[in-house]
Amino acid sequence: MTATGAAAAGSAAAGSAAALTEPTAPVRAKWVTLLVLADLGVWMAFFTPIQVLLPRQIAAIDPGHKEAMLGLVTGIGALVAVVVNPVAGALSDRTTFGVRGRAFGRRHAWTLGGALIGALALVMLAGQHTITGVILGWVLAQACFNAMLATLTAAVPDRVPVAQRGAVSGWVGIPQILGLVLGVVLVTVVMTAGGDSEGTAGGYVAVAVAVALLAVPFTLATPDDPLPRAHRAPLRPRALLAGLWLSPRQHPDFAWVWITRFLVQLGNALGTLYLLYFLRDKVGHPHPEDGLLVLILVYAAGLTATTVVAGRRSDRTGRRKVFVVWAGIVMAGAALLLAGWPTWTGAVVAAAVLGGGYGVYVAVDAALITQVLPEASDRAKDLGVINIANSAPQVLGPALAAPIVVYLGGYPVLYALTAVVTLLGSVFVLRIRAVP
Repeated sequence: MTATGAAAAGSAAAGSAAALTEPTAPVRAKWVTLLVLADLGVWMAFFTPIQVLLPRQIAAIDPGHKEAMLGLVTGIGALVAVVVNPVAGALSDRTTFGVRGRAFGRRHAWTLGGALIGALALVMLAGQHTITGVILGWVLAQACFNAMLATLTAAVPDRVPVAQRGAVSGWVGIPQILGLVLGVVLVTVVMTAGGDSEGTAGGYVAVAVAVALLAVPFTLATPDDPLPRAHRAPLRPRALLAGLWLSPRQHPDFAWVWITRFLVQLGNALGTLYLLYFLRDKVGHPHPEDGLLVLILVYAAGLTATTVVAGRRSDRTGRRKVFVVWAGIVMAGAALLLAGWPTWTGAVVAAAVLGGGYGVYVAVDAALITQVLPEASDRAKDLGVINIANSAPQVLGPALAAPIVVYLGGYPVLYALTAVVTLLGSVFVLRIRAVP
């Protein structure tokens, strides 16, 4: 029996609970648009601090050790994400919330709460002037936004039928880069208007306002099926934590999906963490923050050009793996361009190639993942486990990248390793059996 078949069987056993049934009705453009806006907010909140605000804030606090301190801050934040994302997903799977006899859905409260409290965390982070304060602020922000991400990610298998998931995943993939583009543009304008410290603080506040405003429409204007109490799994801390482990022997396709996602995201972490410093110290760009914005725009154009097209093509053919493999090959090629051609022109070309490859990957791999989830009752938790493969590389990436950049050959070695890891991640997808 395929994973999709198993999920359908589990849904049938669950009775008439709409929250646990396999979706069959196609979602409409309004629902997709509001989900994309909510995703745009959460990715702005993740990527804009990592790419611009944290590097600038940390460089002002400790310029002599900025690489190590940035790795420390982002690594600790990612470690928090590794824990919070699946736990929040598991809790949302069990949420039965109601007021005065009216039952509400199990996802939206977590999405909205994560957005609002996370926005407050960014405002707090704006006022920090020590590395310890930055760590505490970023940890709180990561916890909130990962709770938000866990429930937004579950929206696709909750409501989108399999035959539409490639296209929807393509649209949902666009905010991953568009959030960074808009975030960088937003904070760059704010930073230009203020001084160094005032501009950085204003950038955090601007992102906080954006993530809160973008999350509200999805949570108020889209359905969120309630979970009847009769179908709620017992909430026992030990059982909840034990449920985060899915046996590779019992669920081999899920295990291979996790491994491939981990390797590709590790390559992504290695390749992007020090991009601002790469432009400044290796390429010698006279205005590295402006250069970073140009690279992000080029990357975004490549991603936007391929992601929805690849997702729809994958839906029509019913094939997923071949798209993922070729996407990995293209992304590895982009990393090799940075390793062997560390110039501004080389960086621009690499950004375009990387964007095109990642656009295909983000749409098709996301659809593939939803087809190997073991149980309909644990969608958010299982996707949270998958999201560990997104977050854990942010912990491991700095630990690998920092010594390579400083002691073991610098940026050429770093980007060569990025290419190898990314290529392995794409090739291993061939081990998945339930999805063509």
